[in-house]
Amino acid sequence: MARQLEQRGAQQRKRSLQAVVPLSGREIAVAGQRYLHFSSNDYLGLSQHPQVVRRYAETLSVGARASTLVTGYSDTHANLCTLLAEVLERPRVLLFSSAFAANVGALGTLGPLYGQLYLDRLAHASLLQGARQCGQRWRRFQHNHLATAQGWAAAQESSCLVVSESVFSMDGDALPAGLLKDLLSQTKNTEVMLDDAHGFGVCGRDGRSVAGQFSVAEVGLLSLAFGKACGVAGGAIATDECSADYLINFCPELIYSTAMPPAQAAAIQAAVEVIISAEGQQLRDRLAANVAYFYELCRTAQLPVTLSEHAIQTLQVGADHTALQLSESLRKAGIWCSAIRPPTVAENTARLRITLTAAHELNDIRQLVTALQAGFEEFNL
Repeated sequence: MARQLEQRGAQQRKRSLQAVVPLSGREIAVAGQRYLHFSSNDYLGLSQHPQVVRRYAETLSVGARASTLVTGYSDTHANLCTLLAEVLERPRVLLFSSAFAANVGALGTLGPLYGQLYLDRLAHASLLQGARQCGQRWRRFQHNHLATAQGWAAAQESSCLVVSESVFSMDGDALPAGLLKDLLSQTKNTEVMLDDAHGFGVCGRDGRSVAGQFSVAEVGLLSLAFGKACGVAGGAIATDECSADYLINFCPELIYSTAMPPAQAAAIQAAVEVIISAEGQQLRDRLAANVAYFYELCRTAQLPVTLSEHAIQTLQVGADHTALQLSESLRKAGIWCSAIRPPTVAENTARLRITLTAAHELNDIRQLVTALQAGFEEFNL
């Protein structure tokens, strides 16, 4: 087995883990070296917000000590679920140890109840894993081509589940909400699951994202990731009463995992409270201004950044080695921005996935664009 692992490792693109130290919302340290950080999903800088950190520290128990169905579900968890249900305007919210587990568990458990699943071509790996795990028939439609899914669903006599994302993690582009409205209005046997990992907290009024656009009758399954705009960790499924009860009784990822730590739930609740407050809107406004400033600088520098209004900005360079070279050139300039390569993205679409946050300052963004321009000139891109 060791030989097989060694041979397979030699065939694959090698990756390694690196220990980092978060210094602030805009900096990290790696091996003692400080870098401006442009690979963080902490879009609003809440991971180090005083209110979030204080709530975590003040919670008496850092461990749930049991699964949710045994004794792991505390009043801290219940308070978070109640708040989320109010904010998202969903009857029930279930907490999971991770957003990956939430997606796999929801699709793996509820997927068999549908005749067919249709997934966006760029749906997250957790959604693909859930579709595989459920054992039901599933197909993938071209990215954001909801009309294709609509046509497939219309031809089915059995019920269908369309699965997509609000904001796609590798490109920062958004789901076409109007097309989804059309699909729902023209097909009677179709239900929808949306992954709102990169939307919640950042998009829409009060950061409500999908919940502000679609009712539970339209999007019956809504998944959240608390490691993004909330700056903490964990995941959730927001849904109707019937689906929630079914997941509680049959979802292995929920039944057989220790509940998230109460301190974590308390920190998430503090983050959500910031998100829906006036301060949360100020942070979103600052993030939007940073995104606009970055794009304007890139346009002036003639850098081929993919147009996105989201914090996720993409610079596709094609070859893996080119993306790695460009990432390394940024590190030499004091900037941390990881190269994204296959299989995370399609072959020949290796890229820098640049994430801007509300914590970044204008000078940070100028430094980034200057370093990118120098790297493009160095490698004749």
